[in-house]
Amino acid sequence: MRLRTPLALLGAALLVLVGPPLLTPGSGSDTGTRIPGLRFMVPNTPGGGYDITARTAAKNAEDAGLTSGIEVFNLPGAGGTVGLTRLVGERGNGKLAMSMGLGVVGAVHTNKTPRTLADTTPIARLTMEQGIVVVGKDSPYRTLQDLLAAWRKNPGKVPVGGGSSPGGPDHLAPMLMARAAGIAPKSVNYVPFDGGGELLASILGDKVAFGVSGVGEYLDQIRSGELRLLAVTGAERVPGLDAPTLREAGLDTEFINWRGVVAPPGLTDAERDKLVGLLTELHGTPQWRESLKKNGWNDAFLPGEEFGTFLTAQNEQVASVLKELGL
Repeated sequence: MRLRTPLALLGAALLVLVGPPLLTPGSGSDTGTRIPGLRFMVPNTPGGGYDITARTAAKNAEDAGLTSGIEVFNLPGAGGTVGLTRLVGERGNGKLAMSMGLGVVGAVHTNKTPRTLADTTPIARLTMEQGIVVVGKDSPYRTLQDLLAAWRKNPGKVPVGGGSSPGGPDHLAPMLMARAAGIAPKSVNYVPFDGGGELLASILGDKVAFGVSGVGEYLDQIRSGELRLLAVTGAERVPGLDAPTLREAGLDTEFINWRGVVAPPGLTDAERDKLVGLLTELHGTPQWRESLKKNGWNDAFLPGEEFGTFLTAQNEQVASVLKELGL
């Protein structure tokens, strides 16, 4: 039976920032995109999706001459809610933005944090991204069917790792997989890590049986053979990767993650519009289009108030999914 409840809506509806400075003269001063002293906060550890997105976006913006001197820094903890709390506390700071995504939406619920994304200023949704199911190169699981057979037999003895807290994309995807496989989500042994960098070390070190992450985070390891790709979680295969979708492998579910940018509350209209304008201009650059292609990201640009409406809907859907899964 196909899931066409909030589970499916989340999967069907379910972004990215990144980079160091390299400035060439461009049109930034003409378009009003220059924000001296701009800082991008990454609310998890280096090497994860938020980090790659932030550093890529920053570098692309500078290479395109839209602005200069962007600082990217990491403030990990509690699935992104440590960074969220810091962001909300920087009320009126128009030179701070945070890379975030579905994981922060879920972490707010599971950590019961008093600060939520409703307290922030939505700037833009940037991307959507397929999830991947991966194992180490020496894993006994050659196919998703091999993995599912062992997982069904003893869910607790087949730990799955993800780079997000419960309620985030790397957690929701295996929970939906488990449900589709006839495994009670509550019986899944999910091991959370604070970002894709920590997760990768655990997959390669056989600390977890398999991992779920975003396609852009582990492309290099998949192509080098360090990781074996068993499946992708979206509705279609990822070009250039030899792996079936979950449905092709026999699981009637799908899942897509997204990432975006928010800023502190209390900005003036001019401060908000400048941040939205910077990302709008970035979206149209050849540098950003090349980064989308390179990282396997789908363009899902949604600026300002439209992104705010999307965030409200995602918050409601995540709450409904967690309740429906008994989590």
